[in-house]
Amino acid sequence: MLRADAVSFGYGDSGFLLSDASVAITPGSLTGLLGPNGCGKTTLLKLLCGVLRPRSGRVTLGDRPLAAMTRRELARHIAVVPQETHPAFEYSVTEMVLMGRHPHLGMFQLEGPADFEAAHEALDATGTAHLGARNYMTLSGGEKQRVIIASALAQATGTLLLDEPTASLDLGYQLEVAGLLARLNRDRKVTMVLATHDLNLAASLCDRLVVMREGRVLAQGPTNDVLTGAMVRQLYDVDADVQFHQRAGHLTVVPVGRST
Repeated sequence: MLRADAVSFGYGDSGFLLSDASVAITPGSLTGLLGPNGCGKTTLLKLLCGVLRPRSGRVTLGDRPLAAMTRRELARHIAVVPQETHPAFEYSVTEMVLMGRHPHLGMFQLEGPADFEAAHEALDATGTAHLGARNYMTLSGGEKQRVIIASALAQATGTLLLDEPTASLDLGYQLEVAGLLARLNRDRKVTMVLATHDLNLAASLCDRLVVMREGRVLAQGPTNDVLTGAMVRQLYDVDADVQFHQRAGHLTVVPVGRST
């Protein structure tokens, strides 16, 4: 289990961006992080993957503190999909996916047959095998996002952290990426944590939610228990209708207006 216990974080003397936050990510779960801009979602993701270290509290994977693990060791357990990826050079799609194998290679070691096999399996799983020879930067936004997810899969970790995985994608690509994440979680049992502003995406994908505001965790638990009209009002100062949509098969959120 990936856990954050009473973690706080801030830069210098600027105060805390995250205060006394505790979350528990159950193996095999798909957890959504919700909250307004600046609430600490991305900071919490960076603490959960070891990019940042808390000023107080601790983050553990199983019974081991992340602070006691090397970067390479962490990368063998936790993969990250950022909002955007801008490579410094013109890499092919296959080369981008092979980068996910770096934590498993020794210094100056080149990729071997097993690494190429892992990359090809990840490309197949994300429906991007036909793009292998393409220049990554020539792809559409949705294709790029699937390739970065493929790279994270090739990393062969049990946990995937995603920061706004459908941001800036049109509706078709949003559905495509959401379907991909659902399949990976269901079929490969990949534990996922995704930060998002899209309440309907979270409602359709996530079995658990963590909701945050002003650097604090307000609530966490099963999606159907946490995602309510009252919680939307508390998070965003917005009145919304939150109802189960029979055809969609999950809760839907319809904003009505600013709460008064």
